Amino acid sequence: MQQRQMGSLGEQVSLLGFGAMRLPTINGENSKIDAPEAIRMMRHAFDNGVNYVDSAWGYHGGNSELIVAQALRDGYRQRVQLATKSPTWLLETAEDFSSYLDRQLQKLETDHIDYYLQHGLGRDRWLKYKELGVFAAAQRAKDQGKIKHYGFSFHDKAETFQEIIAEYPWDFCQIQYNYLDVDNQAGRQGLQAAHAKGMAVVVMEPLRGGRLAAGLPSQISEMLQRGERELQDQVVQRHPAEFVDVHRFIFEHGNEFTHPVEWAFRWLADQPEVSLILSGMSTMAQVEHNLAICSLPGMVTGNMSPEERNLLAAVAKAWQARIKVNCTDCKYCMPCPQGVDIPACFSRYNTAAMFDAWEQGKKSYSRLSEEQHDASHCIACGACEAACPQKLSIINALKELDAALR
Repeated sequence: MQQRQMGSLGEQVSLLGFGAMRLPTINGENSKIDAPEAIRMMRHAFDNGVNYVDSAWGYHGGNSELIVAQALRDGYRQRVQLATKSPTWLLETAEDFSSYLDRQLQKLETDHIDYYLQHGLGRDRWLKYKELGVFAAAQRAKDQGKIKHYGFSFHDKAETFQEIIAEYPWDFCQIQYNYLDVDNQAGRQGLQAAHAKGMAVVVMEPLRGGRLAAGLPSQISEMLQRGERELQDQVVQRHPAEFVDVHRFIFEHGNEFTHPVEWAFRWLADQPEVSLILSGMSTMAQVEHNLAICSLPGMVTGNMSPEERNLLAAVAKAWQARIKVNCTDCKYCMPCPQGVDIPACFSRYNTAAMFDAWEQGKKSYSRLSEEQHDASHCIACGACEAACPQKLSIINALKELDAALR
């Protein structure tokens, strides 16, 4: 297993971290974890070099931390860096921070948490968090040894991320980042800014919720394969040893082309600012696949050739060209007088189009319909279009997506 430095913290972690948000479940019920299988999967990962596991208060209906605790028994806790998250949305006072932390220590059967995060900071939660004065409570917890390193996970706009890292000496952060999300949320600029401050950066959603792993649209899959054919001769001639190391997984499994997961992980491993790739794994096959990829000798900083980086950039551009509506989710169009959740409608439409996930998109859109927030309630009043800084034809787009997702 390849290892990385955690920013300026002076600690090494495995390139691959085990995310405990998508553990195997019973009968598809999210809160009912298949405990024996989940523990078997985590311990198999730990036995093969993974030394970082990430959970949270709310994962699997509050049961993820309990199963992680069981997986860390029998001496595993001493071998593994434990990360979990404070439920930011439940904090009403600074004292709540300490109360939830103590309950998590009990659930996790430990006296300290190695990497403790404020969960899902965004603009609103960040402002509330500052108002409550949670920083002081976090520092007390560090002084008491209950927390070793303190950070946050993030889902919001880039400017909010920059503000957050400027106002507190965080040890680390966790951001959504992959070759499609270079300019989304914190993005590459956020990654580099955090790294410049000495922060460790943990990457979540390296596969965009699995969408970069399997079931790629035929256009994207063919583009990757065509590009790889064109590049192979060049790479072999220029870097024969590195090519064999990086692509050993292909040769050992008799595949003609690089697996999409390997492309995604290699792209992240190529960047020195990335400290750890966090992957939520639901099956033992996924664990073994990710272990094999992240143990390749070539999975190091600078492993990709310029031509390979250009290929993935072109693939990302082609993927983004499939977007139906260039909505930036600024929410200037909201609230809609008729209750239409315009950004949510566009998000479902774009996701379905980008990934050829029309059936999933229709199911997701139906939930908006149940809540009376779907596009069918639009009366073409034009208030949204007058407010849109992108000057989008929102009314026509809403009609189009309602017909496509109905």
